Amino acid sequence: MGDLGLKDALQAITSTAVIEAIVLVLACWGLILLIQWVVPRVAGRFSGKSRLYILAVAPLLRLVIIIGAIILVVPVLVEPTFENLIAIFGALALALGFAFKDYANSLIAGIVTLYEMPYRPGDWIEVDGQYGEVRSIGTRAATIVTPDDNAVVIPHGKLWDNLIANGNGGTSNLMCVVEFYLEPEHDAAEVRACLRDVAYTSPWTKTYQPVVVVLSEKPWGTCYRVKAYPVEPRDQFQFISDLTVRGKAALRQLNVRQVTAPVSVN
Repeated sequence: MGDLGLKDALQAITSTAVIEAIVLVLACWGLILLIQWVVPRVAGRFSGKSRLYILAVAPLLRLVIIIGAIILVVPVLVEPTFENLIAIFGALALALGFAFKDYANSLIAGIVTLYEMPYRPGDWIEVDGQYGEVRSIGTRAATIVTPDDNAVVIPHGKLWDNLIANGNGGTSNLMCVVEFYLEPEHDAAEVRACLRDVAYTSPWTKTYQPVVVVLSEKPWGTCYRVKAYPVEPRDQFQFISDLTVRGKAALRQLNVRQVTAPVSVN
């Protein structure tokens, strides 16, 4: 009976209905392209949380448009009776289940992503060894740009079986850590205060966030870890470089030597 319902529904499709459906699909596709062009440009005029929230609007609007397109196109092609809709959507679900299993998996994960938001445009994430800024979120995959300016496409299906590290979690606060390895014989309090001053006086530092210097003793010396926040997450690499250069210079003025951790021999 389901096959007869589907056959009758397909036979009722006219050329006029097909043209109207194509026009609707093209209109929705053009609207999606317009949103993808406008939203990043509007977001670029803002900074901090405002920029991240505006960028997150694009994938949500895209999903709404796709759902709206399906709702508009189906009644144009077939009479929206209960039997016709059950037949069409049942056949579509069966075809997608067999032919696009992996795609459907990523598509469902994409819907979960839009709901749970484990990452948003503007977030710095690490997935499966790839680290970068989320530039766009599609229905199937997210695109991140690495520090080397490589675009990496990560299917949302990675959500199911991979750990996702999110550096800033939808905010403009991304902690950076700079490490210094020093010889053990020195004034630890003086060095700690010196490295803290180096971080606070950097032009890249978000000074209203805490700057923390923690240290741990190793058999070969002392490890100092300077934890601070850059003004913008995208500045993290310039920020780390600035702290490293200025920190090394400050340590030389204190006559404190840096050491290299020995390579363990198996």
